[in-house]
Amino acid sequence: MTLQFTKMNGAGNDFVMLDNRDLSLSLSKAQIEQLCDRHRGIGADGLLAVEPATEGGDFKMRYYNADGGEAEMCGNGARCFGRYVNRLHDDKLEKIKFETLAGMISAEFEGDQVRINMSVPHSLKLDQNLPVVGTDLTVHSVNTGVPHAVVFVENLADVPVHDWGSGLRYHEAFKPKGTNANFAKVVAPGSISIRTYERGVEGETLACGTGMVACALIHHELTGAPSPVSVLVKGGDTLHVGFEEPTKGEYTNVTLFGPADFVFTGSVQL
Repeated sequence: MTLQFTKMNGAGNDFVMLDNRDLSLSLSKAQIEQLCDRHRGIGADGLLAVEPATEGGDFKMRYYNADGGEAEMCGNGARCFGRYVNRLHDDKLEKIKFETLAGMISAEFEGDQVRINMSVPHSLKLDQNLPVVGTDLTVHSVNTGVPHAVVFVENLADVPVHDWGSGLRYHEAFKPKGTNANFAKVVAPGSISIRTYERGVEGETLACGTGMVACALIHHELTGAPSPVSVLVKGGDTLHVGFEEPTKGEYTNVTLFGPADFVFTGSVQL
């Protein structure tokens, strides 16, 4: 089987993009894992497939982590998905809405930048004291399409991201599905820098869109920083998280604005 694909990245978070609008593709978990393998495949943090809408959207986004497991949502992936769909339509679209397992998402295009409207965040918890790898951490958590734990630190460069991230990802407090883990430092009011351990990748990635949103919202909760919050990621890009002030604890009109870049196209044998 010869598979046509496009490689994209959003702030360094990279993806294999597939056009499955005719539903001719049915990849197994092992095949997806093989495609994402950086030594024996194309190499990516995840795989995204465009499928026909079934619930009132323009399209459906299917997202799979590098381990082949399907996930609810990916913020950087959603921006790439939007721009990829626009490219399939000769870049003539101004705005689209698409279905995800986390709800309906919309995307607007500004050159090579994309603004997506996220699903409504939920399950916000602050100031959880959790033991992680022999250290007591103050952990905040929120679901921004997928679950995220957030720890604010003074020195981001010295954080043992793999050890603490893995410890949080599999922590009793987040069972059974586990969580992504983010470590954030306040650079200035309304500006933060983050590093993220991603569930399904099982390691640190250069960026994580839903993680950026989680960190920005919790930064607002802890400091009152207004919208938008600037977020610097390990890949070097700065993205912007917008939101309306929460009423009754619920954030609305949450947006993520940043790059979605084409890398290359090709074909691969499966």
